Formats: sequence, structure tokens, C-alpha cells
Amino acid sequence: MVHLKTDEEIEIIKEGAQILGKAHGEVARLVKPGVKTSSLDKVAEEFIRDHGGIPSFKNYNGSFPASLCISVNEVVVHGFPGNYELREADIIAVDCGVYYKGYHSDSAYTYPLEGVKQETLLLLERTYESLYRGIEQAKAGNRMGDVSHAIQNYVESFGYGVVRELVGHGVGKNLHEDPEVPNYGKRGKGVKLVPGMVFAIEPMINQGTRNVVQERDGWTIRTADKRPSAHFEHMVAIKKEKTEVLTTHKYIEENYSFKWRSRSR
Repeated sequence: MVHLKTDEEIEIIKEGAQILGKAHGEVARLVKPGVKTSSLDKVAEEFIRDHGGIPSFKNYNGSFPASLCISVNEVVVHGFPGNYELREADIIAVDCGVYYKGYHSDSAYTYPLEGVKQETLLLLERTYESLYRGIEQAKAGNRMGDVSHAIQNYVESFGYGVVRELVGHGVGKNLHEDPEVPNYGKRGKGVKLVPGMVFAIEPMINQGTRNVVQERDGWTIRTADKRPSAHFEHMVAIKKEKTEVLTTHKYIEENYSFKWRSRSR
């Protein structure tokens, strides 16, 4: 069941999303070679709690151990922060959620470190672009398949693999709600988009095969061919007149030292 949000509820979610965006910005300051991923997690949790929020991910389903999902290189999503130290040619996806005044917000961003290969940088560029192509189709009267197709059609034109086992999702009083938001689909199919819907669009795109495997920890998802994967995520609210992007990457892009994207959004 899709829970439609009132304008007042959407404003609360936006407030939480600002805390989330600024927490991402604090993490962005620290992303560089030699930094342990556990350090990024600590900074994010402290910022969220200091600003009246609760990390949505910590103890999710009674078992996720951290405030951030940190997924490096071939890890698609749900990686654990730990003692791993970032290296010059890494990419690192940081996914974070904030629970604030009874509502969740959720967003993700993949960082390339400065030594990353050009082909991997292109994967990130194109995955980021696919996110916005999906957002452009997320409007009242369209179907979810229009969003999904826009993402799939764009990235598959470059030969990339679209992960099927993991999808975007509704967000609200629960971190994961209906509707599901696949990154693959057909135009004109799926649930109709109506005002009051709030959901996360999150392309998870692999440089090689779309196939993935789950590690023994029960969380970490890796590409089957161990080639890199990229992940970007925004939350949107469907309104009658327009669609509003509730989350922000503004603070990441202000604070991350490597200005890697060739065009601004």
C-alpha cells in the first residue's frame, strides 16, 4: 500500500533531508586516501545526532551495525564501515538515512578518488546522469515504468549492467515503503504516479554484468564479476504542479575536494 503524504509531512521530510545532506557534506570533507571508512561513519552519526536526528540505518532489522552503508569499488550496496583505508584509485559509495520528527530521509553518492580510471569515472558520470533522467520522468500522471525505463535505456546504451535484485522505494514513517522503484522497466507500465507520493530513486549500475552476489555477512552485495559499481540516490515528492527533489548533494559538492563531474546539475 502506498502511503500518500500531506504537504506538512513533506515539509518535515525536507527538514530531515537537510540534516542528511549536511551530514553527507561532513563526510565529503574527509574522503581521501588513507582515511578509514569507520571514521566516515563516526562523523556522520555524530552530526546526525547533534542535529536532532537518529541514523536510520543503525540497527536496521536488528542487525545493520553502522550509520552509513559504505560500498567500495565492486561493492554495490550495504557495505560495512570498518578498518579499510581508502586508496587513490577507489570509488566509494556512501548511503545514509536520517530519522527526524517521525519520518525518514535517504540519499546516496559515489565518490571517485583522484586516481580512478577514466572508464570508471565515466561509469559514475553516466550513473549520475541516469538518476536525473529518472527524476525527469517522475511526475504526476506518469507511470513508474517511465522512470525505470529512462534509467535503464540510458545506461544500457553504454553497455552497463542494471542491478535487478535491488530497487528504490517509498520513504516516510518507514525507511522502506511502497512503491518499489526499479531501475529497469517499460514505459507506461507500473503504478501511476500521483500527488503525495514520496520515494527514493537510486540507480545501482555496474560496469560489467548486472549479476550480483551477497556476502556471508548477510548484507554486503558485490558484483559477480568484481568490476566497479556506482550508486546515486535522491528522494522526490510528487506534487500536482511539479516534482520536488527533497534531498540534496549540494553540501557534498561544496566540500569534496575533487571536482570530478564535467557538468553541473
